[in-house]
Amino acid sequence: MEIMYVMIGLSLLMAVGFLIAFIWSIRSGQQDDLITPSMRILLEEKEYKNNK
Repeated sequence: MEIMYVMIGLSLLMAVGFLIAFIWSIRSGQQDDLITPSMRILLEEKEYKNNK
């Protein structure tokens, strides 16, 4: 039964850690623009060189 208390404590500690990491990433601006970087490769124009 003691292991249950340890496991609950560890899981709560991990959950708080993930919450702190998520809040830090929001405040540092890492989640500002998620669509543009992945779509940029599809929207860029290709530059072709003339090999004549």
